[in-house]
Amino acid sequence: SLKTPDQFELAQNYPNPFNPSTQIKYTLANAGKVELSVFNALGQRVLQLVNREQNAGSYSITFNAGHLSSGLYFYTLKTAEKQLHRKMLLLK
Repeated sequence: SLKTPDQFELAQNYPNPFNPSTQIKYTLANAGKVELSVFNALGQRVLQLVNREQNAGSYSITFNAGHLSSGLYFYTLKTAEKQLHRKMLLLK
């Protein structure tokens, strides 16, 4: 049986390091407004992958960084309750 996830999770992207695209998976315990953004090493947002209401459950997003330069990036999952951050490495 399907159970509602009781976890708020942001998985490590795979593959990592990556070129040019990678999968970002996350799980929401509650429905609500969700933002998933990618930031460069200077903390500037380079892309917003998700910015909408989503139901509780598991999600997977493909991030294509073909237009970005090699380096360290951060991705942040943000809801009304909390936010999580992880690092990823783009190697071209």
